Amino acid sequence: MIEYKAPWRRTLRGRTFEVLERSHVSDSLGRFVDIALVVLILFNILSVMMETVESVYSQYKLFFDYTEYISVAIFTVEYLARLWACVDAHPPEERGTDLKERLNWILSPAAIIDFVAIAPFFLSIFFFVDLRFLRVLRLLRILKLTRYSAALTMLLDVFRERANAFYAGFFILLVLLVIASSGAYLVEHKAQPQAFGSIPHAMWWAVSTLTTVGYGDVTPITPLGQIFGAFVTIIGIGMAALPAGILASGLADHLNQMRQAFRKDYMEALEDGIIDADETAALEIRRKELGLSVKEASEIEELVREHKRQEKCVTHCPHCGKPVTIDE
Repeated sequence: MIEYKAPWRRTLRGRTFEVLERSHVSDSLGRFVDIALVVLILFNILSVMMETVESVYSQYKLFFDYTEYISVAIFTVEYLARLWACVDAHPPEERGTDLKERLNWILSPAAIIDFVAIAPFFLSIFFFVDLRFLRVLRLLRILKLTRYSAALTMLLDVFRERANAFYAGFFILLVLLVIASSGAYLVEHKAQPQAFGSIPHAMWWAVSTLTTVGYGDVTPITPLGQIFGAFVTIIGIGMAALPAGILASGLADHLNQMRQAFRKDYMEALEDGIIDADETAALEIRRKELGLSVKEASEIEELVREHKRQEKCVTHCPHCGKPVTIDE
């Protein structure tokens, strides 16, 4: 279980790690830094979007430029601070060299997102890059919010855990796309040579039909084409539900794993029959890390306590409290 006050984090570097990593901090400074960074990220996204309005950008160009300079400076300091402090993520006996720990962190998804948040600014300094392209890249800063949202983190975990299932679904969709576009080309290319003149041209209709969007700009007009189109539409309904089913199943399994993990931690804390202040704080941090609501955590705690009471009733004498020995 997470230690509330890790002894190896009593240095400045350890304190920096605790402040920057939300799942390992419960003090006011850590909360303030989290909130400040979230506000800065949201303000940056709004600023980038407003820059695309030429009349607004031309009038407040200086404000937008200074906003970018200050934001990049803060994000750069944050990136370097995380790079410096990431070594203290694990106890000394469980970590490698400082260089190895930092390289592992640099290649982690969260670190890559942090780098992408500042990369556009430095690209504009050293290379000639289209301004519109840089603006789009700066919008990727919204991905930094995943660090501060347990729900988004859980969603990304589910995508990673069910990657094979999503790959299989995508492969099936790709096969159906080729079959649908090929069939549409065979039955419609003579009647509509502009829309179905080739298989690549027919793919637009196949994509919109299989995904059940059906824009209506391209539709079969021959009887055979309409029958084939209806068949593809019916298949598309099932295909559209496939990713949703995989995601729903993955979320349910992931939530169950989170509940089981919290239940295990709570049982470990309750082994001595008492949960002290440090254990309570550690469990609260663990609850937030796992993305469980207060109600869910309370229900798990009550179930664990009830299980402990039942165990005590069976294995201990109700009068003296001593263990009961059952002779066979």
